Amino acid sequence: MQRFTDKVILVTGATSGIGGGTSVLLASEGARVILVGRSEDRGKEQEQEIRAQGGDAVFVRANVENKADIAGLRDFVVEKYGKLDGLFSNAGYLITGNLDELTDEEWDQMYGIHVKAPLHLAQVFMPLLQASHGVMLVNASINGLHTYIKGRRSYMYATSKAAAIQLTRYLAKNYAPEVRVNCLCPGITETNLFTNRDFSRFQDVNLLGRMADPMEIAKVAAFLLSDDASFVTGAIIVADGGETIR
Repeated sequence: MQRFTDKVILVTGATSGIGGGTSVLLASEGARVILVGRSEDRGKEQEQEIRAQGGDAVFVRANVENKADIAGLRDFVVEKYGKLDGLFSNAGYLITGNLDELTDEEWDQMYGIHVKAPLHLAQVFMPLLQASHGVMLVNASINGLHTYIKGRRSYMYATSKAAAIQLTRYLAKNYAPEVRVNCLCPGITETNLFTNRDFSRFQDVNLLGRMADPMEIAKVAAFLLSDDASFVTGAIIVADGGETIR
């Protein structure tokens, strides 16, 4: 199935985890994928992996917290492709701490990547998405909807993801019908956000008794970026193994 033939899709945080899996999947279905991340080594490795499998991908190093980098991304997209069909604002970061441990610097960093980045990406790329009747997808978290069973220190992460969810809703309201804008809220997923690799501590948090594989979430992201979701906009799509109803 080639749902993305000739589609140009930009993915931030594309070098690992959910972004990496989504990029591979999109390319396997015909997309020309722009891989965005801060690590040159991981980005080039991801680009080569996709090309080795016959896909079309190019890595662009950029920090999505930096408006100048985002403007540079737009210039690259316009010059190389002349259009943009899909944008997956996926880059994420995790810092936890007790209330008395939180710092302004960490707070600003968390909101910078989870709220300002999708906002600035929308400001810069919405005209291109309007021209192509494209789609924007924001990766948030179920932690923006409720509290993790084991997430009592997630003040900054949870509130920034809640803000991202509301940002998605407003973008959907203001840019329909030209652009579909949706929000993906994964549950606990095996990504490099977690520095503690003892994933057994999450076995009891959902109905399936395990964490998600990044590719399982990538399949949901690909659906929302595809024309299969042509009647879906302003939606908050939960993929959490039943955690929210446990």
